[in-house]
Formats: sequence, structure tokens, C-alpha cells
Amino acid sequence: ALSYALCGARGEFLTIYDAEDRPDPGQLREAYHAFRTGPADLACLQAPLIIANTKDSWISAIFGLEYAALFRRLLPALARQRLPLPLGGTSNHFKTAILKACNGWDPFNVTEDADLGMRLYRLGYRAATLTCPTFEDAPTTFKVWLGQRTRWYKGWLQTWLVHMRNPRRAARDMGPMPFIVFQLLVGGMLVAALSHPALILFLGTTIAALLSEPAQEPSLFTSIMFSIDLANIGGAYLIFFAMGSTAMSKREVRSVGLRWLLLPVYWLGVSLAAWKAVFELRFRPFYWNKTPHAPSSG
Repeated sequence: ALSYALCGARGEFLTIYDAEDRPDPGQLREAYHAFRTGPADLACLQAPLIIANTKDSWISAIFGLEYAALFRRLLPALARQRLPLPLGGTSNHFKTAILKACNGWDPFNVTEDADLGMRLYRLGYRAATLTCPTFEDAPTTFKVWLGQRTRWYKGWLQTWLVHMRNPRRAARDMGPMPFIVFQLLVGGMLVAALSHPALILFLGTTIAALLSEPAQEPSLFTSIMFSIDLANIGGAYLIFFAMGSTAMSKREVRSVGLRWLLLPVYWLGVSLAAWKAVFELRFRPFYWNKTPHAPSSG
């Protein structure tokens, strides 16, 4: 649908919004000003996405934390360092000529926005972020959220595999540091999600062994691995919460409440989605799991 519409686009600039989005009234003006005053290689502007229904369920609450960390902390930091941005699927503002020159979106990638962000960077263009946000509603049930997250992970895996078909060329196109960032952002995220259950299982079995009667004395290797594992998981949870909550307003933090304590459950759900994505990529690579959006109760 995006590629079809791109063929008929005649304006100098092009903006993508999801149908359920509520963009800030000043966002288009900010984007126009940024393009007019920015460098010639500025191809895309990403507006921050803010979840408006964090109070509706524990899923939407933690989703809101995740989006706050991503769109209000991570992506602006990457943009300031002129590093590649994995674009969000909405509130993208493009220079139409550049978008057409790089052939638009990959019609076979089910997370076409992330792929486009990497491709633009490899072609010598840059992306930046805006401050005027777009408000949208997150899934409020685990079933809907799992389908959406499975599609995202499948597309990220597709993106990594496509760009890594020729690693030397990808590294040459991006440059050393951006190539490392790409590995961490896309490849590292996939590895972390896929391996998370194994880390949890190792922690659980080690704790169970220590609590057994009589308790077994763990080996030095087991003790070291247990400490590293515990530090990694605990540190990841704390960083996730800190990045998200510090980017939020006080009202947003209050709406999340104590539901952030369900982060371990949320991350196990992320792992399930990642594993489902691996199997779908093999058996249903182009299946697009649609995400229904219910209006917010607020």
C-alpha cells in the first residue's frame, strides 16, 4: 500500500501516519522547518510516539515505558551522533525525491520501517528526530500484543539477514561504528530476546539447587556465571525502567503505577514473540499479523 501510494506522491515532502494516530498540531510545521534548515542529506524525520492508554492494562503500561525509552531517549541520542535509526512505522516525514530514489519500502519485509532506516543510512542519508509527538494507543491484551510483536521481530530478523548477506559491503557502506550499532540494535536485540528464557532457567535452577536440602556447594564457574547472569538481568530491567520513566511526565509515571514490576513477565512474552518470529520466518515469511486498535478508555 505504501509503495502504491508513493508512485502517486507529487509533493516535495511525504508523511506517514497510522489511521489511529493523533499527531501534535505543530508537528508538520516542525518537520517542514527542520527540512528547510537542515543539511541536504537529511532524508527522514521521526516524531516521538507516546502511548496514551498506559492506564488501560499492564501490557499497555509497560509498552508505554518501552516507547518512552525508545522514542524519547534512544532515537534522539542516535540521531545526535549521526548513527542509523530504526524508524518507527508511523509519524515518519520524508523528502519525497530521496524516498523514491531509494525505491521506497521493501514490500516483502513485514517491518518495512526499520529496514528503510538502515537502507537510507547505507545510501548516505541521515535521519533526525522531532519533539512534537504523536499519540497512539497500545494493545491492551496479550494476544493482540503478541501478534504485533511477533510481526515486528520477524521483520527485524528479515532486516538483519538482508543487510548481512554481504557483511563487508554493509560495513563499508555504514562505517565501523554505525555497523557495530546496527549489530547491537537489531542483531543484539534478537539474541537478547531469544536467549532470555535460558538465562531465567539458569537462575531458577541455580537458586533451587542452593535452597535444596542438603544444599549443594556451587562450583566457582557456576557462582561466577550466576553472578553475571543476575547482574545482566537485573541491570537490564533497571535500565529499561529508568530510561522509560525518566522520559515520561509525572502523570504518565503515575498511570503506569507499580505495573512495571511485571517487567519479567513482559520480557518472557517478548522472548515468546521472538521464537514465534523465527518459526514464522521459515514457514510464513510474508504473513502480516494485523493489529486491531481499540479506542482508549480515557
